[in-house]
Amino acid sequence: MNKTKRKRLERRGWKVGDASEFLGLSPAETQYLELKMELGRGLRDRRQARDLTQADLAQRLGSSQSRIAKMEAGDPSVSIDLQIRSLLSLGATRRELARVIAASARLKAA
Repeated sequence: MNKTKRKRLERRGWKVGDASEFLGLSPAETQYLELKMELGRGLRDRRQARDLTQADLAQRLGSSQSRIAKMEAGDPSVSIDLQIRSLLSLGATRRELARVIAASARLKAA
């Protein structure tokens, strides 16, 4: 949000913050959610780079299209373990997983 809009909202009595503040998340919880989101984006990017649909990937993993959609969205019902195993099944290396994790850490620092 740009500074002008933020100041205008604050003058009108609105409190401007982020999702972590709104939900009362601890720093660890925030980092965990950001990591799940980055893993989901990494999964979506790798799947699309291989020209696979969510249904194609689901078939390869023995899962469902809706489960793939949840993995890509970082849904709370999906474990990080499943996201990582799915990335590995698409050929992701440890180095690539490390980049995804590092990207999540950069988001926190920004």
